[in-house]
Amino acid sequence: MYKIKDLYDLNHTLANNYLSTFEYPWEALKGIKDFIIELGKTLDDDYEEIKENVWVHKTALVFDSAYLGSPCIIGPNTEVRHCAFIRGNALVGENCVVGNSVELKNVILFDNVQVPHYNYIGDSILGYKSHMGAGSITSNVKSDKTLVKINDRKNNEVIETNLKKVGAMLGDYVEVGCNSVLNPGTVIGRNTNIYPTSCVRGVVLENSIYKNMNNIIEKENI
Repeated sequence: MYKIKDLYDLNHTLANNYLSTFEYPWEALKGIKDFIIELGKTLDDDYEEIKENVWVHKTALVFDSAYLGSPCIIGPNTEVRHCAFIRGNALVGENCVVGNSVELKNVILFDNVQVPHYNYIGDSILGYKSHMGAGSITSNVKSDKTLVKINDRKNNEVIETNLKKVGAMLGDYVEVGCNSVLNPGTVIGRNTNIYPTSCVRGVVLENSIYKNMNNIIEKENI
């Protein structure tokens, strides 16, 4: 339910070979910086290195007011809009939207991901065609600063990540409603919808509709 093979179609990211070396997605977080730097060196001439270790595809639209920190890669036909703040360690795929005042840090965004309005995405991996509604954010550090654990309530299992910073792992086609908070170590399975203003933690199964922690229903006709 929360392994890379369960969450993602790796055909939709330049990180396919990198991610395939791990079993769980959060295991990839530590190495994102080094991975992006090495990947950038292999990109073809359709990418321009606009400053050291910052590569932008020639078809991408980056607003003048956006900040691109090193290292990062911006894919084909992606929009990085007004006042977006990419702090670094960000691989942004093809046909993505990084919107107004959105902040990215240590992330992999698969192709066709949309984070279009006032989102914070940190230490997270967002799968193909996943979408964060306006104001929805990932919380990546626990308030007591202890190491993040993945809580699978359905199977009464707790997985140690041994990491202080883990945001959210969103499978392909996940829809997160406006003003939701995804707490540290949240994992959301493929094709799942999160109701607006939700406070989500732990593992949410694929093909679900999350209304609140005690009201998660299976989608029909999947």
